[in-house]
Amino acid sequence: MRLPSVRRLAVLAAVAWAAVAPAGLAQAQVASGSAAPAVPAFRHGLSLMGEPKYPAGFPHFDYVNPAAPKGGLLRLAEDGTFDTFNFVVPRGTPAAGINLVYDTLMTASYDEVSSEYGLIAEGVSHPADFSSVTYRLRADAKWHDGSPITPDDVVFSFEALTKNNPNQRFYYSHVVKAEKTGERDVTFTFDQAGNRELPQIVGQLTILPKHWWTGTDAAGKPRDITQGSLEVPLGSGAYRVKSFVPSRSITYERVKDYWAKDLNVNVGKDNFDEIRYEYFRDDTVMLEAFKADQYDFRTESSAKNWATAYDFPARAEGRVVLEMFENRASGIMQAFIPNLRRDKFKDPRVRRALNYALDFEGMNHTLFFGQYKRINSYFSGTELASSGLPQGRELDILKTVKDQVPPQVFTTAYTNPESGSEDARRANLREAARLLKDAGYEIRNRKLVDARGEAFTLELLISSPAMERVAVFYKPALERLGITVTIRLVDSSQYINRVRARDFDMIVSGWGQSLSPGNEQREYWGTEAADREGSRNLAGIRDKAVDALIEKVIYATDRADLVAATHALDRVLLWNEYVVPAWTLNYTRTARWDRFARPATLPTYSFAFPDIWWFDPAKAAKVNAVGPASGGANSTGAGK
Repeated sequence: MRLPSVRRLAVLAAVAWAAVAPAGLAQAQVASGSAAPAVPAFRHGLSLMGEPKYPAGFPHFDYVNPAAPKGGLLRLAEDGTFDTFNFVVPRGTPAAGINLVYDTLMTASYDEVSSEYGLIAEGVSHPADFSSVTYRLRADAKWHDGSPITPDDVVFSFEALTKNNPNQRFYYSHVVKAEKTGERDVTFTFDQAGNRELPQIVGQLTILPKHWWTGTDAAGKPRDITQGSLEVPLGSGAYRVKSFVPSRSITYERVKDYWAKDLNVNVGKDNFDEIRYEYFRDDTVMLEAFKADQYDFRTESSAKNWATAYDFPARAEGRVVLEMFENRASGIMQAFIPNLRRDKFKDPRVRRALNYALDFEGMNHTLFFGQYKRINSYFSGTELASSGLPQGRELDILKTVKDQVPPQVFTTAYTNPESGSEDARRANLREAARLLKDAGYEIRNRKLVDARGEAFTLELLISSPAMERVAVFYKPALERLGITVTIRLVDSSQYINRVRARDFDMIVSGWGQSLSPGNEQREYWGTEAADREGSRNLAGIRDKAVDALIEKVIYATDRADLVAATHALDRVLLWNEYVVPAWTLNYTRTARWDRFARPATLPTYSFAFPDIWWFDPAKAAKVNAVGPASGGANSTGAGK
């Protein structure tokens, strides 16, 4: 699965950063105990689910409008700030949308679970044992300055990313080397065979221009890829940076002579002439700016806002459209995440007690207008979520770690405590108090203390005022247990830095999951990632059984084996009580000014905004015809 951008590592969680991330050729088998066969012929695409849906030479993806018009301005909003265009190093906050500037070797389709097709690469080839992969670059692939994209650029990109970014180094840790093996060929050699996902993980590599990064800037100063920079970067993608105001806004313009604009994987895409991101420091101000027509599209993570904040004239007039899109592409675990690196959270009974203290049903009724469901799986909303008791192949897998996992894994289906009545809430707190007592805590002077007399304190670190309401609701129940609770609201930069440095007691965050889990599970729950600054193992999980089950997922031989292994991993993660599961809605709530059009049928696994949408001048004229008294008019949205 594709790793999220550096910026998204900090986003609290309505967490929808689950990119669809494929994983290898399903029909190929590992040649155990024998030499790897000859590398087969180059192919146009790879898929985990047998053959890719689209054959070689397909004209375009089924879900696009191949005649989509080009033009117009799309205005988007971001919270916080940015201070660099260099996403390679994990320091600083990269500008939103900087990925628009670059191309990757392969690109995913939105109507398949796990397929990638050539972008910079015209073909891909790997042996049946998945011990290496070779990509052949397109002869006409070029940078915005007209120079060709070469194997040297690919090798440089791989080495720069893995040398300077710990997360990328971990993600590509099984790639031993990248080397030029032909005029337009690059081969990546792996340290193992049988990892079916590795060829496509390599295909997700963002390619950087070696000649630009090893050159000098306008002042003659050598560029340094290890440092943040606000120099406009050279790219190869559909857009380039047009203008920016540091920390406040950035505008991208469509590259009219983009080398790949007519490729089948790009037909019907990249339709806006300009895409602009405006930055806001406050969620409330950002919402009001939308209502005042200062930007065009927003996803709404707040149930309260969705229920109450959009009753304004432009919506009543039909100029603003609210729409929910079902999420079929990914699962999610959003949670209150205790820092297991701290002694007070190491006992699973303590963590279970924190779960009993969470009155979700009351919270859902009072704060969320009944919109959410409690999460009961790390793969919530997908067929990968465990349920009931283990059986069949899943049970066989779990038996391999039987002595290393909680016994409930085999005897009891995991459930969260329910608190639908006052009696249930009191019973839950009594059970929480019992668990804390069993873990060695007692009440002294109305404070929960351990055997040494040290008080149990808990700082809940958040960066969203919307999440502050949730924290305030949770706090009294924890205090009734004798826990001293502090709610710490910080800005996004502080939050990112503290989470990277593991300087927290508890945060609210989460993990998105694709329908094809694989190597990224090591990054989420693996021991090697637990103490690495900036990894996605936010909780600090260090568990041999979890490590072993992750390997079962990665080395699954077919879809049925993958589902069984994922069920087993999910069940063990749940019964270790590593987090206090939160809630989710299996839809994305969106609001937009009605200036845009889209294909009649959207792809199965994404609503694909803004990739395949386009600016509609006729709609924009109707929206703009009404004056500011009815909610504001966008003078820049009519294709200017």
